[in-house]
Amino acid sequence: MCSYLNLKFEVNGHIAIITINHPPANTWNLKTFKEFENAINRVEDDNDIRVLIVTGAGEKCFSAGFDVNDTANVHLTSPLGRKLWQRIDRFPKPVIAAINGHALGGGLELAMSCHFRIMVDEPKVKLGLTELNLGIIPGWGGTQRLSRIVGKKTALDMILFSKRVSPHTALKIGLVDQISDSLMEDVLDLSQKLANLPPIAVRCVLNAFSAGLYDGLAAGLAKEAEGSAIVRETEDRNEGFAAFLEKREPHFLGR
Repeated sequence: MCSYLNLKFEVNGHIAIITINHPPANTWNLKTFKEFENAINRVEDDNDIRVLIVTGAGEKCFSAGFDVNDTANVHLTSPLGRKLWQRIDRFPKPVIAAINGHALGGGLELAMSCHFRIMVDEPKVKLGLTELNLGIIPGWGGTQRLSRIVGKKTALDMILFSKRVSPHTALKIGLVDQISDSLMEDVLDLSQKLANLPPIAVRCVLNAFSAGLYDGLAAGLAKEAEGSAIVRETEDRNEGFAAFLEKREPHFLGR
């Protein structure tokens, strides 16, 4: 098993948890990116892992984005950030952002790449793309994903004026799906529900979603048709129908 300097990695049953552990603000430098890439490779390659949770160490920050102490490697970290956040956006297994603290800049861009976002209900915690304060712009997908999530007008207002929003505002505008005063308990509850689903069918749904988003409607429909053919041949499909007829909960094995 690999050990990491700036991340924590653990697996509980079908659920993997990656914790960004780069104090004081869980920022991203080249080392952290490379460790994260290694960790998500492990998650994707392990058929027993069905769900990924991404969170931050401590109570202050989920992630404050780019590590300004690593500007010497910016020519490497910027394209790597775009690549890895897009990979999370298109990940074939559900990814949940457990937003335990501030998510700013590239940290919010990572959270927006996840399929689900649950945020701690703490008024002092803020979300925002604040890059324009530094004379730069969101560069890891923020200009595109924020507008798709909250709409063009709200996204422009947040980005151009570097606005930071509270948990309740984030929930109201749809930037997060849920706020919680029992964050990890609620995240693990959702994770378990997702892990109980038929994993091959889940993968096919996520692949169809991402194909439609990135490659257009025709590509999404083609990927949907491909997925329908795949799941028809699975044992999980037979189990699903049998459980329905027998009026019991299905037990999906991922094959």
